[in-house]
Amino acid sequence: MRAMKFFPAFALATLSMTGATLAYAQGAGNAAQQSCSIGTVSGVGGAASSMSEYLALPERDRYKYFSDHQIQCDVTDDSRAKNCVGLTNLRNDKVSIYDDSDSVTTTVVAKIELEHGTFPAIIVVRKQDIKCED
Repeated sequence: MRAMKFFPAFALATLSMTGATLAYAQGAGNAAQQSCSIGTVSGVGGAASSMSEYLALPERDRYKYFSDHQIQCDVTDDSRAKNCVGLTNLRNDKVSIYDDSDSVTTTVVAKIELEHGTFPAIIVVRKQDIKCED
């Protein structure tokens, strides 16, 4: 009989904790998966394969990899960068969110500084480096 008195209290506490956890997870998910179309990025970005290699490296090796793999792209007749390889550093650059690549990165359209000018390119950046504007 004693167990029956505590069961409703235990069930109520469990339900309220579950609700709080769910609410926190939904709130955290919104922060982690920013659903916006325009934002600013500060950090390293680049071709998907280069970003994968960069992020897989230990922190101590990333600077050397970055300096050895500067971004290079072909430029189309309509002044767009394509077939990019390598990395670039973005400093509070305005971007258009293109696609949610995976749990760590997002594909964006950013203006990339190349040898012969600045051109829009589709690159990958870390989600944590994006700040939504809208």
